[in-house]
Amino acid sequence: MTAFASVSDRPAALARWLLAVAALVFCMVVVGGITRLTESGLSITQWKPITGAIPPLTHDQWMEAFRLYQQIPEYRQLRQGMSLSDFQFIFFWEWVHRLLGRLIGLAFALPLLWFAARRAIPRGYGWRLVALLALGGLQGAIGWWMVESGLSVRTDVSHYRLAVHLLTALFIMGGLIWTALDLRALARDPRARPAALTPFALLALLILFVQLLYGAFTAGLDAGYVSSTWPLMNDHFVPEGIDWAAGLWATMSSDPYLVHFFHRWWAWIAALALILLARRAKRAGRRGPSVAINAAVGTQIALGIATVVSGIALPLAVLHQAVGALVVASAVWGAHAVGGATRAR
Repeated sequence: MTAFASVSDRPAALARWLLAVAALVFCMVVVGGITRLTESGLSITQWKPITGAIPPLTHDQWMEAFRLYQQIPEYRQLRQGMSLSDFQFIFFWEWVHRLLGRLIGLAFALPLLWFAARRAIPRGYGWRLVALLALGGLQGAIGWWMVESGLSVRTDVSHYRLAVHLLTALFIMGGLIWTALDLRALARDPRARPAALTPFALLALLILFVQLLYGAFTAGLDAGYVSSTWPLMNDHFVPEGIDWAAGLWATMSSDPYLVHFFHRWWAWIAALALILLARRAKRAGRRGPSVAINAAVGTQIALGIATVVSGIALPLAVLHQAVGALVVASAVWGAHAVGGATRAR
């Protein structure tokens, strides 16, 4: 008996593999949120893609890693007197985050080589899989580019680079899911064509992109802490404290008060766009993605409000990032369902 019982089993196996990798990327996003919220991201001050997979094992190795951390501004300005055990805690989360990145690379590259050697990749999908692999490699470089921004002058990473890092991860996850759904359709019908991205689905995803961008800005600037009240921000609809002196773009992208304000109210525009996308998916005969979108969006809004009024409690903030990734996954599912129905007509 061969590894694949029939030709239709090949795209089905590929789809299962891609969804498994997407699940790993989801875990990576969640751990990345924990890393950020525990301010662990600058604890490893060197980028060693291979040897860095092994953490310090002896006391001397730990002291050397700690010594390197003591040389950066975050330690000198904010964490003087930190104990070795406290350092080991933040080191752990950054190390797990980087280790997951390495595991995702292996979980994608090795099966891809195996499927290619077995000639199990359907025509037209090879370039897409290679592009996703290349984007994953680029994401590792983006991660170090982000960390490097906080090692010399700043006491934190650039929120612009943080946004690029997070959005690239979510784009990779979305690409994996979309490709897996195309392959599942191909497994059901060998004549199936890849789903199209319809104009409305593209608009909904762009609106969601803006919300995710401002979510990343909010995280990178610690803008969630400027107000712990809802719906008003410190008793005002438009918060006091916005500094317009730096110009329009700098204020819109870097002022914590305005970034927080925009993130909390653009959420309703994003929610409306996604609910309309869910309705279109349901009209296309796809109830699953419709339910998933509505459930994820409703949960995310509730978590966003709860996170704010809790003063950014760690468990709620982590859940908020996790469900944000699920919103992306459900939106991609819905957009694919609408695009698949369009191609079928």
